[in-house]
Amino acid sequence: MITYRPVVAPFHPFSTKPEIMRALAILLATVLTCPALVRAQTDPNAKWKPVEDAMGRPGQPQAGDVIRFAMPRKDLHVTLGEVAIKPGLALGSWAAFVHTEHGAMVMGDLVLTEDEVGPVMRNLQEGGIEISAVHNHLIGESPHVVYLHIASHGDAVKMAHAIHDAVALTRTPGPDTGSAPAASEPLGIDQKAVEEALGRSGKVNGGILQFGVPRAENVTEEGMVVPPSMGVGTAINFQPTGGTKAAITGDFVLLGKEVNPVMKALQENGIEVTAVHSHMLMEEPRLFFMHFWANDDAVKLAKGLKIALDHTNSKK
Repeated sequence: MITYRPVVAPFHPFSTKPEIMRALAILLATVLTCPALVRAQTDPNAKWKPVEDAMGRPGQPQAGDVIRFAMPRKDLHVTLGEVAIKPGLALGSWAAFVHTEHGAMVMGDLVLTEDEVGPVMRNLQEGGIEISAVHNHLIGESPHVVYLHIASHGDAVKMAHAIHDAVALTRTPGPDTGSAPAASEPLGIDQKAVEEALGRSGKVNGGILQFGVPRAENVTEEGMVVPPSMGVGTAINFQPTGGTKAAITGDFVLLGKEVNPVMKALQENGIEVTAVHSHMLMEEPRLFFMHFWANDDAVKLAKGLKIALDHTNSKK
């Protein structure tokens, strides 16, 4: 004999649709008010907070999901000829991070005095940071400064700690903690005329007119595309030196076949080439970095720089 037993639906705490909707609303409100989630939604750069903490200073978000840390050597008083070099012209240490498939990549350039080079180099290597170049950017400056380039892969926070500890061995000042930035001073040269002569728009930073010119082709390092903000774009800086004159420096990022045409164009326009060398180790295509210097009429120099840029495969 077959016995039939009634099927009893399992007990559910919500018996009506309105109760279900209210429960979902409460759950959604709880999720949306979770501090970590709220910060992630409202601050897309929150993921870099642990790196900022490890670096001991705030970073500046850049295109390509990059965060860049500026560490200007405001403690140094460097002169070249009659020019007192401002940090933004040629004394700016920096490090930039970007996330990769297996962690992060960091690239940067540390401005060092001669006595700082050895201790900083050893500390970086002990912290797992790879050094890609050590060399000059200028000629005849006093005191002499050395530029140490880094290009490394790994855990972003660990690399940030290593860079922080190495920089701590120098006299590099900590981050500015003022409540408000100082009022901008007049630049002192005709910015619009310089921009028109160069065919680019610049930005004023710390009394320096700065230009960034990315290359047209992608640059990769160990198979990963490197954003221009990580140091693979031509950099040109103008520091007013009185009247219509400005000191200029920076570096052109060049393919091998571009080196001599650019060098010739610069020299023919009164711009001294002060160094040609590498900044990276495993990049594709192979790149060379050409540093330069001049102190002359700003618009005249901008026209010379434009002629040199026209010999490169740079974005228009």
